[in-house]
Amino acid sequence: MNTNSLQQHVNEPTRGNNILDLVMTTTDLSINGLEVTDKIGDHQMTDFSLEVQDPNTRTQHKQVLDYKRANFELMKEELGSYNYEVLMNKKNAEECYMMLIDKIATATDHHIPRKRIRPTNDPPWFSQEIKRLINARQHSYRRLKRYQTEPHRQEHFHACRAVSER
Repeated sequence: MNTNSLQQHVNEPTRGNNILDLVMTTTDLSINGLEVTDKIGDHQMTDFSLEVQDPNTRTQHKQVLDYKRANFELMKEELGSYNYEVLMNKKNAEECYMMLIDKIATATDHHIPRKRIRPTNDPPWFSQEIKRLINARQHSYRRLKRYQTEPHRQEHFHACRAVSER
């Protein structure tokens, strides 16, 4: 879970001696008042509140990796320079995995620059293609209002249909 930046919040058993309820969040979300409460049958309820940011509030610029400017040759050289047999000697699979993840993260920091991107309030499903189709529909509507001819009606009809099919 740590490698995916997730944090598990339920630490008490919810059924017998087992933790069956998972409440996982990214580290930037806040869970308040989590408690394992009354039993329903043989299972205990998990009660909590989730603190979320107002979706209408714009966040600051976000930094992401800029793969277009990455130096993959140097990254490949750095990752190839390690003697993995020696590094992984007498370690279990989990330790080897964590060490490999650490080496890759270090090489990423060294050879892939970051860039700032402007945040958007658009939902995740609102892709560039959908934006393009909506703009085309609006453009066809303006032409239809201006010229009011059958070809413009047909163009607007097809533009509306293209948006609704996505």
